[in-house]
Amino acid sequence: MRSICKLGWSVFAALCVAGFAGRAEAQFKNGAQATELRLPEVSQRASVTQRIGLTDVTIVYHAPLVGGRELFGKVIPYGKVWRAGANENTTIAFADDVSVEGKPLAAGTYGLHMIPDQDQWTIIFSKNSTSWGSFTYDEKEDALRVSVKPRTAEFRDSLAYTFDDVKPDSAAVTLRWDKLAVPFVVSVDVKAITERSIKNQLRNVGGFTWSGYDEAATWCLDGNCSLDEALKWENTSIQAEERFENLLTKSQILDAMGKKQDAEALRSKAMDVATGVQLHVYGRGLQIQKKQDEAFTVFQINVKKRPNEWYTHGEISRMASAHGDFPLAIKEMKLALASAPDATKQQIQGLIARLEKSQDINPI
Repeated sequence: MRSICKLGWSVFAALCVAGFAGRAEAQFKNGAQATELRLPEVSQRASVTQRIGLTDVTIVYHAPLVGGRELFGKVIPYGKVWRAGANENTTIAFADDVSVEGKPLAAGTYGLHMIPDQDQWTIIFSKNSTSWGSFTYDEKEDALRVSVKPRTAEFRDSLAYTFDDVKPDSAAVTLRWDKLAVPFVVSVDVKAITERSIKNQLRNVGGFTWSGYDEAATWCLDGNCSLDEALKWENTSIQAEERFENLLTKSQILDAMGKKQDAEALRSKAMDVATGVQLHVYGRGLQIQKKQDEAFTVFQINVKKRPNEWYTHGEISRMASAHGDFPLAIKEMKLALASAPDATKQQIQGLIARLEKSQDINPI
């Protein structure tokens, strides 16, 4: 900034105009910017971050105002590099390698520039992220260029960046200003990045607990990826402390690997060591997954082993409700209410009210 200051105020003011700053960005009435002091800026500094999987994408920018001006094609000419904000470089940082509009881009911080046009915009990621605006932009420093289509949008006086159409492995980064929206899609290899992260995390505190390895294996199981690695992690978890949770997860991994007989044997072992509450939670989870018959099989284990627990009465009620036996369902749910923890009583009262209207309470 000091180098620009040495040019003199008149030259600097001209640069501001050439850089499409205009009055909406001016610090002082004469169009100049403060260089020695920290003062409020009309184009206020902003930042926005979106985490895609484990990868943070962060944009830092200054937000100019429309201020009644005719922007694109006028104040901001078509076909010329624009700093995609105000003041110093707009920057975009990626914590991991990503793809932008299907093209690879390495992790790092980039200067974000754009070339507007009526029907197509060029988005530029420059290796230089520390300059003032686009005045010294050099195409030789490009890390990536992509072309995108602008679209009309609701009016915004203050420029902003948003993350739209957020999915587990991607999001659309969108510049919004005036009546225009310019999106570009950032995608992440979530599975590969997460697996690398898991391996690093297991070298830390999480690697000294049964639950850390169980969580790692469960993540792979849910994503149906690296099942051999998941099985190794689950075995390590069981070696640290054999529990219902890790025995059950291992049985599910074996099932996903097609080892049905081994899976069933281990699942039976898990059911034998489970507490009543663990079985209840597991059964309710199966109901949420719309595996009603499997859930009722689990409930029956509690009914046989622990017939007088409050949650067992609730399980009997749910099974009776599913078969349309509402008198039995009401009776059992009232028994559950009598000995249930205070925190669950209101919910149980709601279930009783539904049963009294002959409404099935499954899978709620």
